[in-house]
Amino acid sequence: MNSVFLGLGANLNQPATQIRSAVAALQSNDNIEVVACSSLYGSKPMGPQDQPDYINAVIQVETSLSAMTLLDVTQGIELKLGRVRKDERWGPRTLDIDILLFNQEEINQERLQVPHYGMKEREFVLYPLAEIAPNLTMPDDTPISDLLNYININGLTKLSSL
Repeated sequence: MNSVFLGLGANLNQPATQIRSAVAALQSNDNIEVVACSSLYGSKPMGPQDQPDYINAVIQVETSLSAMTLLDVTQGIELKLGRVRKDERWGPRTLDIDILLFNQEEINQERLQVPHYGMKEREFVLYPLAEIAPNLTMPDDTPISDLLNYININGLTKLSSL
């Protein structure tokens, strides 16, 4: 089984409901077991500020799927829940599911980079991740607790349980 951390975010169409629906869709897959869920967090948008605030969470799953197959599953869930992929980076969206960590592997493919390329600079990833895996060490041997020492909380707010 593969141990995977997924980041979930949304800022359109009832974002908390979108995230809960995504978790339910993942759990309904026979090859995926959701083993831990962070709280929901409110965060300011990256990039353009003329969009609603985001709701974010991190979950841990165990899966027999490969990283690329899991990516296909998560992108299928995004589409099913109304995600429209646009060229605009960091724009508003109904749902975003990112593979943050896949075991302790480093993956550099055109469609997938693991660890997720921006996770070390994103408070809305690190704080929920540390909530469910406080002793986690990144593939480069950096403890998650060390990363929290260097990240600005940036208005991140814990909202409720997932």
